Amino acid sequence: MSKERYISTKEAWARKQVAKGVKPLEEASAERLPPGQRLTTNFPVLDLGIKPDIPLAEWTLAIDGEVETPLTLDWTQFNALPQVEDVSDFHCVTTWSKFDCHWSGVAFTELYERVRPNPVAQYVYFSSHDGYTTNVPLAQCLDDDVLIATHFDGEPVTQEHGGPARVIIPKLYAWKGAKFIKSMHFLTEDKLGFWEIRGYSNSADPFKEERYA
Repeated sequence: MSKERYISTKEAWARKQVAKGVKPLEEASAERLPPGQRLTTNFPVLDLGIKPDIPLAEWTLAIDGEVETPLTLDWTQFNALPQVEDVSDFHCVTTWSKFDCHWSGVAFTELYERVRPNPVAQYVYFSSHDGYTTNVPLAQCLDDDVLIATHFDGEPVTQEHGGPARVIIPKLYAWKGAKFIKSMHFLTEDKLGFWEIRGYSNSADPFKEERYA
């Protein structure tokens, strides 16, 4: 299943490079805005109250668990990987949404390809420098719009928004996209993250209003 999803994701990336048209907001909002959400043009900041200052010379991303080739990448190595750009919508569980967010960085599928997860891997557990954690099924991480973002609107992701690198998973509520990303663990069984063990939904689909457990 994961191999097939990976191939279909790569094909979707190719199609995006050919046709990047985005509907005007007034045409797209009715079908794009999840129930219970309001549209904003701002970008509110929500976090644990900790904004770690991570010097780029000390930044690393560890990828391990049920994989054939565990990796630890420093900032230079990470940014030497193929870069992608994507435009997606951002939905916060606190009922605001922001359309047409321009992100760039490294696609999750690029990292997936390099570490080669074992067939038993079914989940990804993300850990951050501020102590935050969250969990996502591997199948959803393989969507073509999931990436580790280093830039927003052409500028480096700021510290207040989770820089120097954060996870973006547009089809889920934003708490599933960990800021200040430090590590990714491929697991055979689900492991609840920071908000999930505190009563938030484990599936987090904004179009189904899966806010709380």
